[in-house]
Amino acid sequence: MRDMDTKNRAPKRWLRILLPAVLIVVWLVVGSVGGPTFGKISGVTSNEQSSFLPASAESTVVLDWQGRFLNSSSLPAIVLLVADKPLSEAQLGQLAGLSAKLSAVAGVEKPAAPATTTIAGPIPSQDRLAVEFLVPVADTNNITSVVGELRDVTQANIPAGFTSYVTGPAGLTADLVSAFGGIDGVLLIVALCAVFVILLAVYRSVVLPLLVLLTAVFALCAAILVVYLLASSDVIKLSGQSQGILSILVIGASTDYSLLLVARYRESLHEVPSKRAAIGRAMRGAWEPIVASGTTVIIALLCLLVSDLNSNRSLGPIAAIGIVFSLLATLTFLPSLLALLGRGAFWPFMPKLVQQHDHKHLATTNDGVTGLEGVTGLWRRVGSLIARRPRLTWVVTLVVLLAASAGVLQLNASGVPQTAVILSPSNAVEGQAALGRHFDAGSGSPVVIIADASRQAQVLAAVDRQQGIGAASVYAGNQRPGAEAAPVVVDGKVLINATLTDQADSDAAEQVVRQLRGTLPAADPAVLVGGVSAIALDTNVTAQSDLMKIVPLVLAVILLVLMLLLRSIVAPLLLIGSVVLSYAAAMGVSAFVFNHVFGFPGADASVPLFGFVFLVALGVDYNIFLMTRVREESMRIGTRPGILRGLGVTGGVITSAGVVLAATFAALGVIPLLFLAQIAFIVAFGVLLDTVLVRSLLVPALAYDIGSAIWWPSKLAKSGRMGALMSPRS
Repeated sequence: MRDMDTKNRAPKRWLRILLPAVLIVVWLVVGSVGGPTFGKISGVTSNEQSSFLPASAESTVVLDWQGRFLNSSSLPAIVLLVADKPLSEAQLGQLAGLSAKLSAVAGVEKPAAPATTTIAGPIPSQDRLAVEFLVPVADTNNITSVVGELRDVTQANIPAGFTSYVTGPAGLTADLVSAFGGIDGVLLIVALCAVFVILLAVYRSVVLPLLVLLTAVFALCAAILVVYLLASSDVIKLSGQSQGILSILVIGASTDYSLLLVARYRESLHEVPSKRAAIGRAMRGAWEPIVASGTTVIIALLCLLVSDLNSNRSLGPIAAIGIVFSLLATLTFLPSLLALLGRGAFWPFMPKLVQQHDHKHLATTNDGVTGLEGVTGLWRRVGSLIARRPRLTWVVTLVVLLAASAGVLQLNASGVPQTAVILSPSNAVEGQAALGRHFDAGSGSPVVIIADASRQAQVLAAVDRQQGIGAASVYAGNQRPGAEAAPVVVDGKVLINATLTDQADSDAAEQVVRQLRGTLPAADPAVLVGGVSAIALDTNVTAQSDLMKIVPLVLAVILLVLMLLLRSIVAPLLLIGSVVLSYAAAMGVSAFVFNHVFGFPGADASVPLFGFVFLVALGVDYNIFLMTRVREESMRIGTRPGILRGLGVTGGVITSAGVVLAATFAALGVIPLLFLAQIAFIVAFGVLLDTVLVRSLLVPALAYDIGSAIWWPSKLAKSGRMGALMSPRS
């Protein structure tokens, strides 16, 4: 009979050995295929602001019309030369030869016929201290190299005493793309190094940090591969900022989920001798909170699909793909490695088998608190504080968070000029400032107006009357300087270019667009107003509308998930309220730091929305980790002791996870872009605030004060100690 039992069990043992090996091999294959994609993904990214607007936006419609007039999708570059002293006519004639050299640069739009040219210039300024050339860049896919060559050619062909810049939309876009250049390498290295150092300090193990990092890297390889395939097939639009957020999110989420599993595994190794039995216990205890947390983040991110901004809408599925593979890697690859290595994963401080604590006989600790048996150090002191003075603890914490939230009134998130987005030295940004000193600041980035040909005179007159417009003209095609030609008419429409006196990406320029959209319909009811300034305005307005639409949706979805997970109404409402308060406090402190410490000119209109989605979705993760364990302990030993024990046994791992996630998001700060720097600070500070105050003090103290009613309307709320007499885990 024993032989028969052994034979019946043999396939199971063989399967337990084979399955981890197969899973490890599968992930190694995924890594080998997805890894090389890192070097190719920048080829399917787009960082042009206009490509992220909804098709219904007025500026998007104008872009379509503009393409029909120009028969080109080129992006204008402004080559600006600034002299030490006023230019003579001879010097202007000398500079005219630069036009041919600029036209010869690969990627610059070529003339349709020998008698015409695509480059305008040299155009002198009124003070005779500067000249500009308007150069259309046709190869926008390689805009960085084209603009780089324009700068080289200009610098090599100007006389002494001149300073050269290549700016305008093409120059700014090229410098923006260059700023994103560190996302493939520098960002990933900084994030992984930060995670490794923190894990090394927490676990004092050389092996375990490598296992966790391998899990994160393979999850990222799989996510990058899928995103690359979707972007190359035009299913989604991928931007540099989405690519950076994807990398950070996958590393942070994978590490968080891995730490929870590792904590349960180490706990199980103290209780059972078999490493495979220990991994089984760990999976049974960790899979529900890990899956619930991941599902919450995925659903919250997919809420971005209702956004009207293409950039927000595309980030939703991109980031959700990252979380999916973070879950898969944590629940398949990491357990396989742990099952293979056993206690050796924690070398040199390997967990030893100890006598299991019997929860049937609760002993009151020396400080008179029940539920903290076996808990030592900081979390014993925190638990004792909550048990002795729960109401005082949560009231003081609440007051601190409310005071921090008051700073949110200082947040200026109505958008920033494109010249303020790049935080590193930029030839285009410096050139834009120089352009404003010698020409109309909006030169090269005009307001583009599409009007009915029969009403062009009335529209043009109304544009000329508009304050903030330096000059306006009807487009007549590419003609030689001084040549006269009839306006180009396409389907009964004409195109009017209106040069702004203010910088095209300034608040003043956006105000001019608002005024034109208000006054021009009197001259032509079907008139359309677009251009660079209109694109920025439409982006900001749409982003603010998205915030009001997506925030309630995310809260409702997360609340539903929490209710299903905790089988309660009161506890989920408490958790939702806590993370919203934590978000408000983080934004309040961030607003103060942005305005008075870093001196930022403002924030992108999408910053509050992205901050909300990441902080609420990720912040609720830690509350899920805590409250699922609290519920498990409450069913065994009662609600109030269960709260203290749940806090005591999860405190270290959740705090470690929070520090890791904060460090990974802080790594976004190495990319010299305002948007990413602000998201890095908001999420990093917000996560630390959530783990230190909200999850450690506010939530457990408030739950302890409420007692078993927190589980209402489940049976646990009525019994209070539903499982107190149950036997300990086997």
